Amino acid sequence: MISVDGLTVEFGASTLFKDISFVINEKDRIALMGKNGAGKSTLLKILAGAREANKGKVSVPKDKVVAYLPQHLMTEDNRTVFEEASQAFAEIQAMAKRIEEINAELTTRTDYESDEYMQLIEDVSTLSEKYYSIEETNYDAKIEQILLGLGFTRDDFNAPTSQFSGGWRMRIELAKILLQNPDLILLDEPTNHLDIESIQWLEEFLINCGKAVVIISHDRAFVDNITTRTIEVTMGRIYDYKVNYSQYLVLRQDRREHQLKAYEEQQKMIAENQAFIERFKGTYSKTLQVQSRVKMLEKLELVEVDEEDTSALRLKFPPAPRSGSYPVIATEVGKSYDEHLVFKDASLTIERGEKVAFVGKNGEGKSTLVKAIMDEIKFDGELQLGHNTMIGYFAQNQASLMDEDLTVFQTIDDIAVGDVRTKVKDLLGAFMFGGEESTKKVKVLSGGERTRLAMIKLLLEPVNLLILDEPTNHLDMKTKDILKSALQAYDGTLILVSHDRDFLDGLVSKVYEFGNKKVKEHLSDIKGFLHTKKMEHLNELEAVKA
Repeated sequence: MISVDGLTVEFGASTLFKDISFVINEKDRIALMGKNGAGKSTLLKILAGAREANKGKVSVPKDKVVAYLPQHLMTEDNRTVFEEASQAFAEIQAMAKRIEEINAELTTRTDYESDEYMQLIEDVSTLSEKYYSIEETNYDAKIEQILLGLGFTRDDFNAPTSQFSGGWRMRIELAKILLQNPDLILLDEPTNHLDIESIQWLEEFLINCGKAVVIISHDRAFVDNITTRTIEVTMGRIYDYKVNYSQYLVLRQDRREHQLKAYEEQQKMIAENQAFIERFKGTYSKTLQVQSRVKMLEKLELVEVDEEDTSALRLKFPPAPRSGSYPVIATEVGKSYDEHLVFKDASLTIERGEKVAFVGKNGEGKSTLVKAIMDEIKFDGELQLGHNTMIGYFAQNQASLMDEDLTVFQTIDDIAVGDVRTKVKDLLGAFMFGGEESTKKVKVLSGGERTRLAMIKLLLEPVNLLILDEPTNHLDMKTKDILKSALQAYDGTLILVSHDRDFLDGLVSKVYEFGNKKVKEHLSDIKGFLHTKKMEHLNELEAVKA
C-alpha cells in the first residue's frame, strides 16, 4: 500500500538513519520501537509528510488518506467541541455548500444558452455525483459515537474547546483523525492523555477498523493488544518483526546474542591473523601468506552488535518511617464546584503498607480526592490522616510547575536541605542527570526528563505515604519498569492514580473506581477489576436490550 524506499536522515555530521526501506500493508498494525533519540518520531513525521528525508522517498497512492497525531497539538479556540470534530468533514461540508450556492445561482440566472450557464450545470452535476457517492453524508451520529468513546459527555459537545485542557484537546484531534476513516493512522504517544476506559475503546476501534496503523507508545499493554508487527529503529537501520512487542523482545534478545557470538568469533579470527602478520611480516617464505591475510582483513566487513541503552535510572525509595495503622480514613467525602457535583459520599480506609489505585474516566474526581487528602481544597465530609503520616506527593502537572530558567542542578539544590545537599550530584547521576546533563536548563528538557527531575523531590526526605498522580506519562518502558520495581519494594503506603494497566498490574492490590459521582471499592488487583468491569458492562447491555 505505502512504500518507504531508501530513506536517509542526517543532522549535521551525524546520521539518524540510512537507506531504510519497508512497506506498510493494508491491515498492518505496527509498533515503532527504539531508544529515545533513535529517530522514531522523525520517521513518523516523514511518513505523515510533515518533514522530508535527506534522501529516499515515501510513495503513497493518490486515493489513500494518511492521518497523523503528533505528541503536541492544539485545537482552535473559537469552535465548540462538536464543531471542531466536524472539521474532519470540512471537504464534504464545502462540497455541500458549493452545490447549494450553484443551485441558488441557477434559479436566478436566465442566460440559459450561455457558456457560463452550461459550465455551472456541468459543475453542479460533477459535484453532486461525487457528493452522493459518499456512503455517509449524515455524519453527526458518527461524530457523537467517536466523541463519547473518547470520554466526552453530550454536555461537552457545545462547550468551547478553550475550556478544555491540553489532554482533552488532544482527544478532539484524535476524534478528527478517526472520523476521517484514513487508510493509514500515525499515532505518537496517543494514550498519554487517555483514561483506562478510553484506551480500551481506542484499542477496539483500531483493531476493528481494518485499516493500517503505525504507533509510537510507551504503554506496553496497549502496544501488545494493538500491534501485529514491530519495527525497531536502532543504530541508523531498522529491524522488521512480524510479531507484537512482547514477542519482539524475545526475538531481539536472540538476535543480539547471535550478533555477539559472531562478533566474538570474528574478533578472535582478526586477532589470530594480526598475530600471524606480526610474526611473519619479515619472513621471505611467508610473504604471500602475509599479504593475502592483510588484504583479507582490509576487505573484511565487521560484525556490528546492536547498541543497548545502558543509561538506567537507579531508583530506591528510602525506608518509610512507621505511621499509624490507617494513614488515610475518608468518611462521606464529597466535592462540588458551584452547581457541578464531582462525587459524593466517598468513604474509604487505607491501611498502612497498602498499595491502591484510583482509576476511572478523566473528570470523575481522582485528582480531586488526592487534593482533598493533601488539604489543597475544601470539601464536604471528614478526612483523617493517621498518626505520623508523612506524605510525598507527585502531582499530575508536577513537571510543568518547575522554573524553566533554572538548571537541573539548581532545581534540586534550591530545595535540598541538611545532609542531602552534599548528595545532590549523586542523586542527579542516579536519575541520568550526571555531568553536563545537570547544567541543562529545565526549558530544554523532554517530558520524560522533566518527570524524572520531578521524581527526585520524592527522594529528598523519607515519607511513609506516597501519592503519585499519573507518574508514568512521558516515561519510556525501561524507566517505567524501574519505577515499578522501586514502588514494589517500597515499604510504605501507596496511592497511585494511573491509566497504565501494565504499570498497575502486580503493583496494587486494591482498586477504587471513580464514576457516576461515586467512588466504589474493588477488593482485587487491576486484572480482577477489568474482568469485573467487562462483566458489568455486558450485563448492562443485556438489560438495555431486554
